Amino acid sequence: MERFLTQVDFSWLLNSCEWQRKDFTQNFDGIVSDVLSVFLVKYGKQWNGKATQKIVGRTPYEAAAVIVEDYGLPISTDELLSEITPIFSEKWCNIKAQPGASRLINHLRFHGVPMALASNSSKENIETKISYHQGWKESFSYIIGGDQVTSPKPSPEIYLEAAKGLKVDPSSCLVIEDSLPGVTAGKAAGMEVVAVPSLPKQTHLFTSADEVINSLLDLQPEKWGLPAFKDWIEGTLPIEPWYIGGPVIKGFGRGSKVLGIPTANLSTEDYSAILSEHPSGVYFGWAGLATRGVYKMVMSIGWNPYFNNTEKTIEPWLLHDFNEDFYGEDLRLAIVGYIRPEANFPSLESLVAKIHEDGQIAEKALELPQYSKYRDDPYLKSSPQQQSS
Repeated sequence: MERFLTQVDFSWLLNSCEWQRKDFTQNFDGIVSDVLSVFLVKYGKQWNGKATQKIVGRTPYEAAAVIVEDYGLPISTDELLSEITPIFSEKWCNIKAQPGASRLINHLRFHGVPMALASNSSKENIETKISYHQGWKESFSYIIGGDQVTSPKPSPEIYLEAAKGLKVDPSSCLVIEDSLPGVTAGKAAGMEVVAVPSLPKQTHLFTSADEVINSLLDLQPEKWGLPAFKDWIEGTLPIEPWYIGGPVIKGFGRGSKVLGIPTANLSTEDYSAILSEHPSGVYFGWAGLATRGVYKMVMSIGWNPYFNNTEKTIEPWLLHDFNEDFYGEDLRLAIVGYIRPEANFPSLESLVAKIHEDGQIAEKALELPQYSKYRDDPYLKSSPQQQSS
């Protein structure tokens, strides 16, 4: 059966949107946090992010109503929207694409797969926001906003209208969603649904979805009758390189002692914005120590489900045997590839085995020209003074 993709709320496609942000509860540096933190001070209130889960996937009006009620604001929902919408509008150009969003859109467009975009936000807002991403608007055969239907998500109406717009049967559509209202809407429309939860540690809530994945990097289109990606190389996915660095700190005390794997932890205090832009998972690349050299590296980003971290962490493992600790030394990382999503394990032994497998994959992949060329990246060999200059 021919498969069509009904893509959904642009908050799935974009890192920041009108009322929500991917991994928002862990990172208060996003557009929503910036805007509401300043705005609520006007009324003697302080944004704490607790309303985030209530507003994910809702229409702007519904989200505004939540803010008015939860914070006891002495204004109406309409008044809040009229005050705050212009502020958000000024920031739309700063919206970043979710990792894997452009890759997926370009892939499906190349293969001629019809796509629709259905969001609870207004069509005007949707088109304005995606206009900042080259080729996105032209990739969608049909775009529909919440202002064009009688009942927004979780009603199936918006998806049924999207299927009509594509001129296909709803049962032949695949929905990719980031919110519970969206998943509910997709299933009620008779479509198959892949959930990519916007908020961390929420997978257990998406039981009605046909599949739940950690990020768009983990989507396997061939499972749903769509063309498979061909860009994986020996178990790794090349990504646009990104960089992070700082002094090595003491972590949770479990690397060497519990796992037998010494990790060179970095503080997340100054990197919450960067971490919010990258899905949790296992990555790899190159690590530079100012006085020692450049080494192969594999790293985890996330909450480490086995240990149930309370905050998103960065835990690099330098694939080299060092004779001594190097706490306090400046560590610079060039992250060039992705291996797998974060996962839980039934035992410590299975976790350790998987980490060693990740290390072997990274060790081998970093010999490939696709990745080895970054070993000489100037960032890895720069001093802290040069980085800040």
